[in-house]
Amino acid sequence: MSQPVITQPTASLYIDGAFVEGRGASLPVLFPFDGSLIATLHEASTTQVADAVAAAERAQPAWAALAPVERGRVLQRAAAIIRERNADLSMLETLDTGKPIQETLVADWESGAAALEYFGGLAATLTGQMIPLGRDWVYTIREPLGVCAGIGAWNYPSQIACWKAAPALVMGNAMVFKPSEETPLGALKLAEILTEAGLPAGIFNVVQGRGAVGAALTGDARVAKISLTGSVPTGQRVYAAAAEGLRHVTLELGGKSPLIVFDDASLDDAVGAAMMANFYSSGQVCSNGTRVFLQSGIRDAFLDRLAARVASVRIGDPRDPDTQFGPIISPGQAASIRAAIAAGQAEGARLVAGGPGEGAFVPPTVFADATDDMALAREEIFGPVLTALGFETEDEVIARANATQFGLAAGVFTRDLARAHRVVARLQAGTCWINAYNLTPVEAPFGGVKMSGLGRENSAAAIEHYSQLKSVYVGMGAVDAPY
Repeated sequence: MSQPVITQPTASLYIDGAFVEGRGASLPVLFPFDGSLIATLHEASTTQVADAVAAAERAQPAWAALAPVERGRVLQRAAAIIRERNADLSMLETLDTGKPIQETLVADWESGAAALEYFGGLAATLTGQMIPLGRDWVYTIREPLGVCAGIGAWNYPSQIACWKAAPALVMGNAMVFKPSEETPLGALKLAEILTEAGLPAGIFNVVQGRGAVGAALTGDARVAKISLTGSVPTGQRVYAAAAEGLRHVTLELGGKSPLIVFDDASLDDAVGAAMMANFYSSGQVCSNGTRVFLQSGIRDAFLDRLAARVASVRIGDPRDPDTQFGPIISPGQAASIRAAIAAGQAEGARLVAGGPGEGAFVPPTVFADATDDMALAREEIFGPVLTALGFETEDEVIARANATQFGLAAGVFTRDLARAHRVVARLQAGTCWINAYNLTPVEAPFGGVKMSGLGRENSAAAIEHYSQLKSVYVGMGAVDAPY
């Protein structure tokens, strides 16, 4: 086991380049594996939220006035620091989230560093456009929005903080970030690292708290943009609050994504993808392919192979490098998942593997013989529960896959690449995979359609959501007025 890391931060908040203790309610941080206390923070008061926004507003103009490449260098230095300290940061992430250390070492802070590095390198491309009109011409200027609010989720707290901060900061915005109250520690480390890398005071601030703190932040009229990763109900509240001031919004919300396996697919690859699409991070991933549609010719062999592989998953202490599957984030979330499993059994779905488990653990769980109208197939569970559904034809499975309010992700497994491209063209999802699943490189846009959200994170597309264009028409001759 790694040496224990210091989990109690210097203070609960980070405002205007310094740690500040929160004046609000106590915020205990518990290790999901055994419920032990790893830190005690305090929520930000309403005044402290306003202070953070004011600090961001003061600092942002000077930051925006820098050459974009100067801003990019800060982000790239931060990425290098993260990589140097990845082992300690990953253990902190494991303690904060309960995810196995073998996951956090490769998928959390490393992904955050990749985002900082990518957008830092993108800085020199943040240019406008020249549009010739004959004698006259137009040029455009890409400008920052101002103060951006970031609201994080508990499943990938440090990655999400980096994903939101990187495009916002390189574009010349300032950010006030509120992590989930379940996993508040990583964002404070990011703030500290950004300052060490040369980020001016006030450009990245962290406030802690529950829903009331988030409401105070998103309700502040000085915030020009809100970027949320969370549930659909939270997204609807944020969208409504932003609409009052016609402010910019990016929403990355829930999903009930289909993973379609045709009978000519590679069985081992499809089974492996289904496991990654349902059991990685103990199933607590928004884009998970929790509805696995199996064509009749492969269904029985797929389920047999899946059950055998699920039985070999190593469950245990997430600090152990050999552990592959960790605890659920909280007792409340575990109870919600168990209720969904009980409902699936009551509706008549067949339990192939797993079950409710006990304590902090819900094991990898597989249901078969489910129907589209069951809650298992309609409602997001956000836990390690795979629901297998049969199908016969391509048209049938596309219609059923799209029959949901969600549209975050989808996957197709087949050796017929013409069919693969034909199917994904008809799927109502913002992010699709062919013969792969849940790979989200920073170079590719990520986001959903329908109730799964608005806007895109990652790639050059994210810059569009943290900037606005100004058009400048240049007249090169006399003005010909008709009056």
